[in-house]
Amino acid sequence: MFDTALRVDLLLDRLEASLREEMARREFSDPAMIGIHTGGAWIADRLRARLGLAEPLGLLNISFYRDDFSQTGIHPQVKPSVLPFRVEGRNILLIDDVFYTGRTVRAALNEIFDYGRPAQVLLGVLIERNGRQIPIRPDCIGHKITLAADQRITLSGPSPLELRIHSVSPQS
Repeated sequence: MFDTALRVDLLLDRLEASLREEMARREFSDPAMIGIHTGGAWIADRLRARLGLAEPLGLLNISFYRDDFSQTGIHPQVKPSVLPFRVEGRNILLIDDVFYTGRTVRAALNEIFDYGRPAQVLLGVLIERNGRQIPIRPDCIGHKITLAADQRITLSGPSPLELRIHSVSPQS
């Protein structure tokens, strides 16, 4: 189904290496990690262990910050975000599974700033795909992929983590 370029373990290796390099370049000390619900939280959980971060993982549910309620509606079981550390003045590693339009990350940044003003935010994603709609892009990626307009890539998990490309019907 996937070539080795899309094996989650290999993508995690690439993303981890890219994060380490960018953190060193930006002198990123004492970072706190936040995963965007749901897939980003699964990826962040694994990266937190790989990077040896002792602080608990922050979990961000950006449902209330989305700009597409008119299209998707609010999910009835929205859970609150959990950031068990101070954000003000911190270096933040923000992690998501798939970067597509940039709207999820925009919403995540809005929510993070409600908790305080971080010193820096470094964005890492497992997959970056074509289709960006706003001027936001990841700092670190595991893999970049080009998909047709009717295709989506999704991560299922949390154990095992698996990527799947599927077609969606066009919206009328």
